[in-house]
Amino acid sequence: MLALLGFATIVVFLFLIITKRLSVVTALVIVPIVFGLIAGFNPKQLGDMMLDGIKQVAPTGIMLVFAVLYFSTMLDAGLFDPVIAFVIRSVKGDPMKVIIGTAILTMIVHLDGDGTATFMIVLSAFLPIYKQLKINRLILSGIVALSVGPLHLVPWSGTSARAISTLKSDAVHIFNPNIPAMLGGIAWVLFVAYIFGKRERKRLGIIDFQYQHHENLTETQKELRRPKLIWVNAILTLVLIITLMKGWLPTPVLFIIGSMLALMINYFKLADQQKVLKSHGTNIFMVSSMIFAAGIFSGILTGSKMIPAMATALVSLIPQHHAGWLPTLTAITSMPASMLFTPDAYYFGVVPVLSHTATQFGIDSLEIGRAALLGQMTVGFPLSPLTASTFLLIGLSEVELGEHQKFVFKWAWGTTLVMTLIALLTGSLHI
Repeated sequence: MLALLGFATIVVFLFLIITKRLSVVTALVIVPIVFGLIAGFNPKQLGDMMLDGIKQVAPTGIMLVFAVLYFSTMLDAGLFDPVIAFVIRSVKGDPMKVIIGTAILTMIVHLDGDGTATFMIVLSAFLPIYKQLKINRLILSGIVALSVGPLHLVPWSGTSARAISTLKSDAVHIFNPNIPAMLGGIAWVLFVAYIFGKRERKRLGIIDFQYQHHENLTETQKELRRPKLIWVNAILTLVLIITLMKGWLPTPVLFIIGSMLALMINYFKLADQQKVLKSHGTNIFMVSSMIFAAGIFSGILTGSKMIPAMATALVSLIPQHHAGWLPTLTAITSMPASMLFTPDAYYFGVVPVLSHTATQFGIDSLEIGRAALLGQMTVGFPLSPLTASTFLLIGLSEVELGEHQKFVFKWAWGTTLVMTLIALLTGSLHI
């Protein structure tokens, strides 16, 4: 019963947001509450589950509020203006070069395995370019989402770390066999970027223009530019990114301090600080509100035990005589599973059940871990409503979650299918 209600919660939620019957924030809160009540939990129990979920996402929510503020301040101050000007001059108004360049830069930046930092850096630099060239912003969110997928298999990403710890293994046995699959995924994403680029080039043509960034700015934006402080801002941003990667400070604390320093350095006058805060207040609120609403969603699904019930139900569907297909089925379903399970729920709840089942059928349990990483919260995390960074991605790209999912889902699943095929051909997985 709980499994059925869990699946129903996910399906109804996705239906409501894709068809735009409810806003994402409303659906994230109302849908799990309704199904929690149907499951027989009283308001007090649901309240405790929701509070637990909010506590889980609170550090991420706080971090995103101040991270968005930091990079918005840097955007206002003009830190990215030279980068934008250089890229546009280099691509010479060719949408294909812009889109392929977006994919390559995203992959390079995402070598640290941190989706949040990648989204903030890449989108802050490229969103003005996409606006200037009138490239579809769904392509921006889509190609960035696709580009982080294969790179998220690196062993220092949070997702891989969960798989490695759950299976009590190491990077040599989990990551190394998947390297050919990861490279195949990268090639697939670049191919998709080429397809997107070809379409946009056909639609828009190669635009011949001289890039004059300041001509597209409002008077307020021009007043907030600080060209004399560009090197100070660049050094501050570099220090922040290094600190983030090294883990010298908790991420929420780091961005709180960083955003306050950015405001003080660039806008010493209180009136200028208020202009920056007011201009980005709506975006900050939208991102942060969705994070806490997502905490309620995952809190009820986890606290009600719907997620473990869904995991058990999925495993029970596999006939014993088809057990040899378990790793392949795990891989194929891993990307869509990102819509159903949080990374903790999947790798600490579903993977142990699948790996134990595999062992009983004489299959190497590590294959389950390698299969899961081909999609579950690697390729799938930038589409999932259960991860906070998804809302940062769509918020900075200025697109709707349902539109983003509808646009990129088949291409993301394609990444997983390509990597699964290569994993089978190279021996990372067996049938």
